Amino acid sequence: MDNLEKKQITTIAAISDVHSNVYALEAVLADIRYRDVDQIVNLGDILYGPIAPHATYELLMANRDDTITIRGNQDRQIYEATTAEIANNPTMGFIIKDLSKKAIEWMRSLPFDFHVSEDVYLCHGSPTDDMIYLLEDIETGQPIVRNDATILALLDGIDNDVILCGHTHIPRTVVLSSGQTIVNSGRVGYPAYEDDLPIIHKMQTYSPHANYALIKCIETQQGKHWQTEHVKVAYNHEAAANMALRNGREDWAFALKTGRVVPVRQYLKTFYSSNDSITFRLTMDFDLIEIT
Repeated sequence: MDNLEKKQITTIAAISDVHSNVYALEAVLADIRYRDVDQIVNLGDILYGPIAPHATYELLMANRDDTITIRGNQDRQIYEATTAEIANNPTMGFIIKDLSKKAIEWMRSLPFDFHVSEDVYLCHGSPTDDMIYLLEDIETGQPIVRNDATILALLDGIDNDVILCGHTHIPRTVVLSSGQTIVNSGRVGYPAYEDDLPIIHKMQTYSPHANYALIKCIETQQGKHWQTEHVKVAYNHEAAANMALRNGREDWAFALKTGRVVPVRQYLKTFYSSNDSITFRLTMDFDLIEIT
């Protein structure tokens, strides 16, 4: 990052939401190598997941000189986890056991956001909150793009021409009335999830492909223009799904194979007959945290 002032950046590869999926990350980085990219940016939510946290960290460290990295909400979740949270969340327990102290301290050291240049700004969720969806409203339970005024308000004064974000896992490019371009790079490693905050909603991409975005500055006589390409990369998602299954996450395995959230009945039928009366609560990564 120290050499950015001397570096001319024309083309950026934006990755986000790797979620411990080293298989997807390997494929995406390999695809990026074939492109004329000046800078890779990693928009957070990196190591949380039941696949391969430590191997993902090692791969990122091997490419750290080429990458600007910020943290996401689930990076915080790892290094802020209490003893009780680790004990009550088997996936978190697996992650903490798999990662070295050095990896956890690396996540703790990551910035909340970053200005790549006067043109380009990075955040995970929104410029003020890594839990906020910058582009999508989910009041209906499904993502719908917010209106122009709401997005501008959520930018909270950020006036860069290009804002790169992640968090929703859904690749999207939106141009605002201000002339600003907002690019959600989608997700590298986890193509679908269900969350119950602030209300129950689903984020689905309907494909197992790994996603990233290419953002290129085009200089013309009329000034700078920003070109966006959303890239879908095929990879060995079966291997990732098998690792998730091995670590007790049938829901993640289903999402990794299909890009869809596993139907609740299908997820629960292993444990309950159709006549059982149950209530349950879901978290972002579909942990069952209350069953009565």
